[in-house]
Amino acid sequence: MRVYIRDTVCRLQFHPSFHRSIMALAARGGVLALVSLVVLFLAGQAAAVGKTGQVTVFWGRNKDEGSLREACDSGMYTMVIMSFLNVYGHGKYHLDLSGHPLHGIGDDIKHCQFNGVWVSLAVGGFDGDYSLPTNQSALDLFDHLWNSYFGGSRKGVPRPFGDAWLDGVDLFLERGMPAERYDVLALELAKHNIRGGPGKPLHLTATPRCFYPDTHVNRALATGIFERIHVRFYDDADCQVQLEKTWNQWTAAYPATRIYLGLPASEQTIGYIHPKNLYYGVIPIIQKADNYGGIMIWDRYSDKRTNYSSYAKQWA
Repeated sequence: MRVYIRDTVCRLQFHPSFHRSIMALAARGGVLALVSLVVLFLAGQAAAVGKTGQVTVFWGRNKDEGSLREACDSGMYTMVIMSFLNVYGHGKYHLDLSGHPLHGIGDDIKHCQFNGVWVSLAVGGFDGDYSLPTNQSALDLFDHLWNSYFGGSRKGVPRPFGDAWLDGVDLFLERGMPAERYDVLALELAKHNIRGGPGKPLHLTATPRCFYPDTHVNRALATGIFERIHVRFYDDADCQVQLEKTWNQWTAAYPATRIYLGLPASEQTIGYIHPKNLYYGVIPIIQKADNYGGIMIWDRYSDKRTNYSSYAKQWA
């Protein structure tokens, strides 16, 4: 990798998709966004190959999983992704946290962040009514996200978590057509300096199904600007059979992105890997990749019951 900086133009020799994306940002006037993106990329490349200690968990799918603050205070996670914003694209927006009261979550977010745990928001999900069929629908979703959860403050736009600013956006897409404009959403987030607050990067992630490519999110990932991809190696028995092959496809396809192994914490979920098999059979394979990122766990409710993260944390 070579970096050339001349005046305000930054020419980079990265993966082709990454190069196209930063040129698009520069063309749109997103110079600060471009610089921030390069910094995030370089930080990722500087990370040591092998064990990273990074564990991400999804929270918000069961009211009995406990509070967000409790999840962060467990010491098991480095990122918590709230799920889901599952209605958008038609001028309406709905946040579904499975009955968790919104009151107090803003303070929990700040508490988590103060203790070094990032808190992100997943858009999409298994249910709901969502799509981004046009450029404008993608820009409208960006506008909603920015003003409701990040650095914006447009009059008349409610902020569910008060003045708390989240750390990132995750694409967790289970529906839609391949041509939907999640790429426009991603680029718009990047253009706005990739920042959710003063001096705080906005971490752009995706959580696709295991088999490469995932057509729901492929167009967005082709921008090359995602910091992390959490690949869901569960809910499909074939994922385990072809784990090494599929893992290598993802890591090779996005060398500038940190790839996470997504696993279920519940023994009842297809794709559950016993901790012993994880340690001896899987960890040695996935940590060979230069862009290995860590482990993603689905989800906090199951993990609270099985304590699966206590193993993952040691080996991630």
